[in-house]
Amino acid sequence: MDRTLLLNTTFEPLSIVSWKKAVMLLFLGKVEVLKEYEREIKGISMSIKQPAVVRLLRFVQNNHMNVKFSRKNIFLRDDYACQYCGKRFDPRWLTCDHIIPKSRGGVTEWSNIVTSCIQCNLKKGDKLPEEVNMYPR
Repeated sequence: MDRTLLLNTTFEPLSIVSWKKAVMLLFLGKVEVLKEYEREIKGISMSIKQPAVVRLLRFVQNNHMNVKFSRKNIFLRDDYACQYCGKRFDPRWLTCDHIIPKSRGGVTEWSNIVTSCIQCNLKKGDKLPEEVNMYPR
């Protein structure tokens, strides 16, 4: 829980940073917090929830990906929550879903993969979001 996913303005992952660096970037006005952990960080005059995912407010050119594409990092980006029903789950009950299914030409990349609970993934199947009225959050 000490890791924070840092996204570019385009929501592409740039790196994983410590929560301390994420808080520093927040107070410098360089990022916005997209997802938080339940854990609170308490200071003398204030407290905030520990950032889980932050997004830069200004675009940074990145010629190579620093964050490995993996189930764990997809779940971290999506805060272990199904992007269709919104419920949080233990990783054992989560899957990675192609928004545009591979059978329909979808690719396996950050922008086409979301965290899905098993039930929502089975319900969506190999359909497009508009065919089953299931849109990622």
